[in-house]
Amino acid sequence: MNARAYLFSFSPDFHTLRTHKTSPDFPLPKKRLFRFRFQERTCVFHVSARHAGELTGIARGEIGKVYAKVKSESVKFREGLDDVVLGEDDLEGDVPWWEQFPKRWVIVILCFSAFLLCNMDRVNMSIAILPMSAEFNWSPTTVGLIQSSFFWGYLLTQIAGGIWADTVGGKLVLGFGVVWWSVATVLTPIAAKIGLPFLLVVRAFMGVGEGVAMPAMNNILSKWVPVAERSRSLALVYSGMYLGSVTGLAFSPWLIHSFGWPSVFYSFGSLGTVWFATWLSKAQSSPIEDPELLPKEKKLIVSNCLSKQPVKTIPWRLILSKPPVWALIGCHFCHNWGTFILLTWMPTYYNQVLKFNLTESGLFCVLPWLTMAFSANLGGWIADTLVSKGVSVTTVRKIMQTIGFLGPAFFLTQLSHVNSPAMAVLCMACSQGTDAFSQSGLYSNHQDIAPRYSVLPSFNHQQGVLLGLSNTAGVLAGVFGTAATGYILQHGSWDDVFKVSVGLYLVGTVVWNLFSTGEKILD
Repeated sequence: MNARAYLFSFSPDFHTLRTHKTSPDFPLPKKRLFRFRFQERTCVFHVSARHAGELTGIARGEIGKVYAKVKSESVKFREGLDDVVLGEDDLEGDVPWWEQFPKRWVIVILCFSAFLLCNMDRVNMSIAILPMSAEFNWSPTTVGLIQSSFFWGYLLTQIAGGIWADTVGGKLVLGFGVVWWSVATVLTPIAAKIGLPFLLVVRAFMGVGEGVAMPAMNNILSKWVPVAERSRSLALVYSGMYLGSVTGLAFSPWLIHSFGWPSVFYSFGSLGTVWFATWLSKAQSSPIEDPELLPKEKKLIVSNCLSKQPVKTIPWRLILSKPPVWALIGCHFCHNWGTFILLTWMPTYYNQVLKFNLTESGLFCVLPWLTMAFSANLGGWIADTLVSKGVSVTTVRKIMQTIGFLGPAFFLTQLSHVNSPAMAVLCMACSQGTDAFSQSGLYSNHQDIAPRYSVLPSFNHQQGVLLGLSNTAGVLAGVFGTAATGYILQHGSWDDVFKVSVGLYLVGTVVWNLFSTGEKILD
């Protein structure tokens, strides 16, 4: 590529891509790769020296002027530079591999790490609540209220986070979310020692921060990741949630035993500052805003991230008149009731009923999450295989979700009949493993029945009406389910807790098989 470059009055901003000590005896090789940074832009050139000795003593603080005629003209730089060539192929060959790594996957990895921190900071309370309740003499009802308070804030920012991300950009919103929930995590021990009302407020604030993470992530990936790579990128980001739960549950007991329960919140929360610093320096809301993005990758992203035409008006009456929509909303509530109870109360069950110590409770809680990660992928493969063999989408969705409801219902009923802790852990793992088949059931049904109203904001720059409705119902299950569990335990037993979950699973099974469909019902 031919070009003419004029570079004037550069000194501290001039440097070679490789770092060398400034020395009068410093010999430049015959061909060097230089980066000239001026007016917040960067140009990279291959420069070959006619006489390397003439270039000795070039220091970062010296001031010079360069007139460069690329590929055909001579260059005068202290009368020693010659043959400046700018070529895309040459540049890619000499740029270090870490600078050639696709920037879009840097964004994906950063989103993955954000979701890893998200679930680490969320599940640490389920372990720390055991020594905290003993120290502050909290009743089961109070513990349930504390566990529920997180969902108060989480509920408020599900849709608002998407609107905000579309307005100011996903980079700022996701960065705000991580900093906000990290600060709330660090403040948790302080709030707990001040008083219960302060702790409830801090936990609700933490939910506010984590609530914007999902829509902000969707906003960023919709602009950075081409359609052909979107499934893989989402799978990686969502796997960060599973890994975050595993990591948080595995390390929390060790930290509590070694440094006390406040250390869990201080250590996990401080990781957010490391992530935020990296995010500010590496991420942009869109590839168009990134000055360091290579032209080749920018062209690939922009040409393959076209969004669908936004929905200007939302037909609320039509949407709410469809039975499959209400089946989806109701079944999301039934499903999340059991899921959130196990997420927040499982370590307490292991400790109180199975008599595991704190470390054992944390480690055994890891098994259901690992089972879920495996089963979710297995269920997806089975569902896609059935569809490819001609089975109707409606039948596949009903099969997958029926497994996702009846599997947990069966294994939870067995908990009252097993006699050994090992069998109880196995039942819990199988319950969560079959629950993960819901990823190929109700969680995939939004796109089936209403593709234009199913995507979160920013995947096609419209409000994800259907997903917003069903996800709100799912979060409400977390609000009421975790609080109700504490009340039930204070006046009843764990068998009563599981009976409520099983009942909702059975109701969900009937409703799903009667009213759900895999066919498009809304244009």
